[in-house]
Amino acid sequence: MFGSTLANNRGNSAASAQLVTPTRFVWPYGGTRVFLSGSFTRWTEHVPMSPLEGCPSVFQVICNLTPGYHQYKFYVDGEWRHDEHQPFVNGNGGVMNTILITLPDMVPTGFSPSNMDVDDFSQQMADPSQDSIPRMSAVDLEMSRHRISVLLSTCTAYELLPESGKVIALDVNLPVKQAFHILYEQGIPLAPLWDFGKGQFVGVLGPLDFILILKELGTHGSNLTEEELETHTIAAWKEGKAHISRQYDGTGRPYPRPLVQVGPYDNLKDVAMKILQNKVAAVPVIYSSLQDESYPQLLHLASLSGILKCICRYFRHSSSSLPILQQPICSIPLGTWVPRIGESSSKPLATLRPHASLGSALSLLVQAEVSAIPVVDDNDSLIDIYSRSDITALAKDKAYAQIHLDDMTVHQALQLGQDASPPYGMFNGQRCQMCLRSDSLGKVIERLANPGVRRLVIVEAGSKRVEGIISLSDVFKFLLGL
Repeated sequence: MFGSTLANNRGNSAASAQLVTPTRFVWPYGGTRVFLSGSFTRWTEHVPMSPLEGCPSVFQVICNLTPGYHQYKFYVDGEWRHDEHQPFVNGNGGVMNTILITLPDMVPTGFSPSNMDVDDFSQQMADPSQDSIPRMSAVDLEMSRHRISVLLSTCTAYELLPESGKVIALDVNLPVKQAFHILYEQGIPLAPLWDFGKGQFVGVLGPLDFILILKELGTHGSNLTEEELETHTIAAWKEGKAHISRQYDGTGRPYPRPLVQVGPYDNLKDVAMKILQNKVAAVPVIYSSLQDESYPQLLHLASLSGILKCICRYFRHSSSSLPILQQPICSIPLGTWVPRIGESSSKPLATLRPHASLGSALSLLVQAEVSAIPVVDDNDSLIDIYSRSDITALAKDKAYAQIHLDDMTVHQALQLGQDASPPYGMFNGQRCQMCLRSDSLGKVIERLANPGVRRLVIVEAGSKRVEGIISLSDVFKFLLGL
């Protein structure tokens, strides 16, 4: 995510990316005016905390913290206080709470992990609303998962095919530039690739390809120039990408990643598993009536959204048979959340500031292996979202040939995409699809089943502070027990 600690988040327009962890601080002991200050604000700034909706005695704020050891205190109605139920130390400034922010690849040294343990009582004190959240039994969970598994195992990919529609495929000998424009003009994020010489579909061209191409164009000493983009074919790019990814066969020659595909008679559980295991947005549904599978026909692009729609359609009038649908999302292990104070996060939630450079944003999309990143203001309130598919907006008026990735901001890049027609990823005229932590899983699933919706940003009611994000893949990993 972008920006640095809260101390220099405000007014700092540095375009460089820095991985930080949004961390929720909670003061659950009442007061009229509550502020937070700490080593991450250099003790010079008092950050105002807001009352929790429905719990006026509980104050909270989310701050972006860099990895490392931090100290903090609360300033409550003119008096410095610390939370006795969170880790604390005695220092020159008196008693101060402490927190250690770690990343998955960081091994903390000189700090005892036991000092950061938080017992059940302190968890409840940090978020009193947890007391009223209904807990789901293991029996209900397994029963719901079993019924969904049975449904998906008996339905086939044929049921995903629309009554009418079109599927666009691109020839591998097409220039990359032309393919870029086709995806933009058609309002689609990806397309299967057809090799006329082999007489078969050989891959998929998607947003990640264009991100890597643009990053290659901006690399000093790159062999790919803007002029060569006019004639550089998709096949040549895929071969070059194999070199970059160091994908080689036994003879030392590069080979492209094999096409992930399904047949119309494959059951939906297998289709979902292929999408999840290969970390792709969609898989082509390909059919051939011949035994040697020659003359294949491209029928559809199967996605998790389409499969989720089947689940919604089947259980629409019998939702009570799936108890997990009634559970609020905050009570189940689903999605990526801003960690509570004292908790560590195996996968920090990435966010962007509007003034972050597009180059840094694209790098973060690739490095964090995510498909989208929320764009937030200095208060961590949701402004917009930048996704991989937004990269095709640079095809408008050949913008990719006129800009430098480190000179264009995320805000400017999103402005380019506002005129995209038809806009991909829009639903009900909105780019950002949101939900609340109190929303039920059933409500979240219904929204994610809508065309073009691949994720929901979890926000705080009123302030729209980002609290987490739930993707289609998150939902299916939970439903299938992965």
